[in-house]
Amino acid sequence: MLKIEVHRTLSPVLADMRGDGYRLVGLEQTTDSHNLHQYRFQCKTALVIGNERTGLTPELLKLLDDVVEIPVWGMPFSYNVATATAMTLYEYCRQYPEG
Repeated sequence: MLKIEVHRTLSPVLADMRGDGYRLVGLEQTTDSHNLHQYRFQCKTALVIGNERTGLTPELLKLLDDVVEIPVWGMPFSYNVATATAMTLYEYCRQYPEG
């Protein structure tokens, strides 16, 4: 049977996922973010994606284990959220091709 849960905030969901052994990885440009192309994902990873314009809030960033960013040269300084998400998921799948 399909189970649907409704949450008004992301914090409790992330806490549950961490409790289930997931590493919480955000996709955001920060001073401490890791280069996506050099980052080694854990198999049990929850990728946290922010808002198209505002990104991840400082409160959410504090809850994450790691933050990755996609290096960009030139303008614009970032990819749109759909493209960045696809690129990050591709990198995860490249690291875990057995699925």
